[in-house]
Amino acid sequence: MRRSLTAGSALDAPRKAGPARIQVKGGRERHLKKVGGDACLLRGSDPGGPGLLPPRVLNPSQAFSSCHPGLPPENWEKPKPPLASAEGPAVPSPSPQREKLERFKRMCQLLERVPDTSSSSSDSDSDSDSSGTSLSEDEAPGEARNGRRPARGSSGEKENRGGRRAVRPGSGGPLLSWPLGPAPPPRPPQLERHVVRPPPRSPEPDTLPLAAGSDHPLPRAAWLRVFQHLGPRELCVCMRVCRTWSRWCYDKRLWPRMDLSRRKSLTPPMLSGVVRRQPRALDLSWTGVSKKQLMWLLNRLQGLQELVLSGCSWLSVSALGSAPLPALRLLDLRWIEDVKDSQLRELLLPPPDTKPGQTESRGRLQGVAELRLAGLELTDASLRLLLRHAPQLSALDLSHCAHVGDPSVHLLTAPTSPLRETLVHLNLAGCHRLTDHCLPLFRRCPRLRRLDLRSCRQLSPEACARLAAAGPPGPFRCPEEKLLLKDS
Repeated sequence: MRRSLTAGSALDAPRKAGPARIQVKGGRERHLKKVGGDACLLRGSDPGGPGLLPPRVLNPSQAFSSCHPGLPPENWEKPKPPLASAEGPAVPSPSPQREKLERFKRMCQLLERVPDTSSSSSDSDSDSDSSGTSLSEDEAPGEARNGRRPARGSSGEKENRGGRRAVRPGSGGPLLSWPLGPAPPPRPPQLERHVVRPPPRSPEPDTLPLAAGSDHPLPRAAWLRVFQHLGPRELCVCMRVCRTWSRWCYDKRLWPRMDLSRRKSLTPPMLSGVVRRQPRALDLSWTGVSKKQLMWLLNRLQGLQELVLSGCSWLSVSALGSAPLPALRLLDLRWIEDVKDSQLRELLLPPPDTKPGQTESRGRLQGVAELRLAGLELTDASLRLLLRHAPQLSALDLSHCAHVGDPSVHLLTAPTSPLRETLVHLNLAGCHRLTDHCLPLFRRCPRLRRLDLRSCRQLSPEACARLAAAGPPGPFRCPEEKLLLKDS
């Protein structure tokens, strides 16, 4: 009975205290549980049965008296004085976890008040008025006091992206920040690469193995002489006989010329087959080849000598401006759509990144001996570029060029023209601006063997006959009207 009364008086004590009653938070409750025990705090006022505490909270003296009713107040253990925090009222000593949290908060507050000596003077002046010291988010609290930073990738490292500030738990605001640098530029898209290597020059075996285990008496060189008398269709049939013949039939001596003209589309297997055979002449006239496909082919056909692109679009032919053609001797660009002086200038001029002393300093077509430009809208400006960047031309086709006239012939046969001594074949058929006054100019070309002036409406047959009779330096023969030929 005495124990219950004591507990009741302990419960009624906060009511009498009035304003002097202290509200204990969650950390104080855990401390009371540690001092008095869970059983004492949860014991009700009725000794006959267990019960829960009322809504009010006990202070330490009341809780101790309720748990130890037989001891006098003199023998009570006095509670330890509370620790004084750096910024607020006194708080009793908390649990170890609470102590760590309070210690961390005090350390962060101290770091805010201490200026950052490692930062530059300009940064410290600009940041001192706003938020004090700005530390790296990767810097641990224990190491910031010594002026050290942990290595990147440590266990306590956190990334701060997008310019956000890191917020420490329980600090109430942003404390640490990290200045982010500019984002790296995006990587350019990588083009798809096709690696197609030509076969070796002398693939093995050199003999044809038979099913019985022996070898055929004819060597590989004899078989290749037989295969040279076959056409492309027969060679494709021979490649299906056996693996040895299939390897032998890829020899580039069997494929000096490949004709893919008048095909609507070129498939990747067709392009790979062209690269494996390494032809010297390739005909892609009137096909739907794209710029990417043509560039892919030209970069893998370094031994190509003849290229026919007549009837293709300039969008695909413009690949010639970025592809090396060291062995090219014949280039056919007849009847290409939308080709004017600007496009031809792009093709004839040297690459913009050419350095002095390189072989391409005079243009991409410096080694071309035969150039076919029939049906293009060329002017005298294009002819001047042609004379400068293609000085080794021996055959030139300017037929059906509407802007070619007497001044154009004067440019081709001028004393300063390099083509004056190199021209052998000249085709000016269908150039309606040519007159009889330009015919004596052709006598300046001593090596001229063929001159085609057919379909030139302003040229008279009598003037062409007089030119054929005089000739430079010997007479010409005229198998057809306005066609002048000279036997070598």
